[in-house]
Amino acid sequence: MSGTELTVTLSGATAADARAVVRVLEPAFGQAKEEPPKDEDVTVHTARFEHDPADRPTEPATGGPGHLSGAVTVTVQGAPDAVALARESLTHAFTAQDQGSVSGDQEQEWQLLLEP
Repeated sequence: MSGTELTVTLSGATAADARAVVRVLEPAFGQAKEEPPKDEDVTVHTARFEHDPADRPTEPATGGPGHLSGAVTVTVQGAPDAVALARESLTHAFTAQDQGSVSGDQEQEWQLLLEP
């Protein structure tokens, strides 16, 4: 299976919150395609990761808990296996409420509310 892209969109997040979420996902997906934002006035952030199941671990990151300044809505979109791995990594690192999912033919979208 060839690599696919995982897109993570954060709403209501500070730049520090966005960087914390990206750091939690990097052990499973590698470095994000672009640097996490530094502008503190922006409240919606997007990070993209390449996901190649043959090249990455299939287990979620087991690092310490992440720290957030407030509640953050996270939407993860991509191949079902990448979305599942991202969801597991985030729920291991943060207190999370499942907000639901939508599945397509080859792609899935999942929304979580991460709490401090």
